[in-house]
Amino acid sequence: MNGAIGPEADFQARLREHWEASERGDAAAEHAIYAADAILDYPQSGERFTGRSRIQAQRGGHPAERHFAVRRILGGDDLWVSECVITYDGVPTYSLSVMEITDGLVTHETQYFADPFPAPAERAALAEPIPARDQQAD
Repeated sequence: MNGAIGPEADFQARLREHWEASERGDAAAEHAIYAADAILDYPQSGERFTGRSRIQAQRGGHPAERHFAVRRILGGDDLWVSECVITYDGVPTYSLSVMEITDGLVTHETQYFADPFPAPAERAALAEPIPARDQQAD
């Protein structure tokens, strides 16, 4: 949120730190935002990970070289959304993370992933390119 103040600005800063820690490979800082009994869902694979330690363990075992670029963070109160591009071994994947917050910690996160695809030629006359965004959250 632009112009967020108080607890919302604090959480937005913590969320930004979460993604920065993900980028630099700092697992402890990356997972500090989660409640001990947090849930992480990946709807596309049907997987659910329950508990901060399991969430961290499944991410720690990822064999790909990963990079995280935050396009924007939006939210307030108990619901926050991060739009990111996660690059796995040089291949970008678009990701949307929906986080539910209780007492300042993530209690439930749902992450959606989408691979880029070519635009169909028949839409070329109707479309324009999406302007490039900087890597800072809105």
